[in-house]
Amino acid sequence: MNSDALNNFQLELGTSSEIGMAIVLAAMMFAVALGLRPSSFSFFKSQPKLYFTGIIAQIIGLPLITLFMCFVINPHPSIALGMILIACCPGGNTSNLIALFARANTALSVSLTATSSVFAAFITPFSILFWSGLYPPTRALLTEINIDVANFLVQTLVILALPLLLGMVFRHFLSRIAKRIQTPLAILSGLALLAIILIASVRLFPIFIVLGIGLYFIVIPHNILAFALGNLAARAIKADTASRRALTIEVGIQNSGLGIVILLTQLGGVGGAGAVAGLWGVWHLIGGSGLALFWRWKDARSTH
Repeated sequence: MNSDALNNFQLELGTSSEIGMAIVLAAMMFAVALGLRPSSFSFFKSQPKLYFTGIIAQIIGLPLITLFMCFVINPHPSIALGMILIACCPGGNTSNLIALFARANTALSVSLTATSSVFAAFITPFSILFWSGLYPPTRALLTEINIDVANFLVQTLVILALPLLLGMVFRHFLSRIAKRIQTPLAILSGLALLAIILIASVRLFPIFIVLGIGLYFIVIPHNILAFALGNLAARAIKADTASRRALTIEVGIQNSGLGIVILLTQLGGVGGAGAVAGLWGVWHLIGGSGLALFWRWKDARSTH
């Protein structure tokens, strides 16, 4: 990998675009809150072992495995930051669609996506700083880019947690309006976030060329480990097949759009980190869809 190119590259979309992305992310969190129902937390009561296994695998297990992977392969600091950044993000909404196609436990998938987004609104900024601080190269990189820790925490919490709390209040007092606008707002913010990933990937194309195939040998194994973690965690508690598939997908599909927004608005657009987030955003959909197709094929064979 060309270290000089990575050191000199910064992803910048302009102040107005970055403000727009922060608004999109806030709208997405607001939509998540509008969609929260008692059923979103039903697994907490009915199947706590299954529920907490998924949450712990996402919030603790994936960052821990990512940290171990960084120590083993010793990637460029900005690439390691991207890996940790993605690992600290909650599950992506796309996981629910893939879970449906894979004949997984869709209710569990939806529950984990919604509740992990709630937890992430408060945990993600602290998690990024904590796990990055445990790996010396990323700790040094954060010092180098002169990140204001207090400012980072406050701004990220405002972008993530404030709209979530406002959405919950809105749903409580204006439930009819909340039900009416939740789906359109979720779709619009989701499409906007997808556009962010695509725009960032186009902007990052030069760095993809510089890094060449090396980046794929980092992102793809990282994503495979995430899927494997979800599957092994589910097997450890003897989850049924549908729930095992749901946990596999939930841990393997991360909200890379959130990672890109945090990177651009809070972490100075470090090129290697952006390249990891952009490539992950494309690859995890390929990997998740491939798993779903494999499971459908396996189901078809078992019925004959």
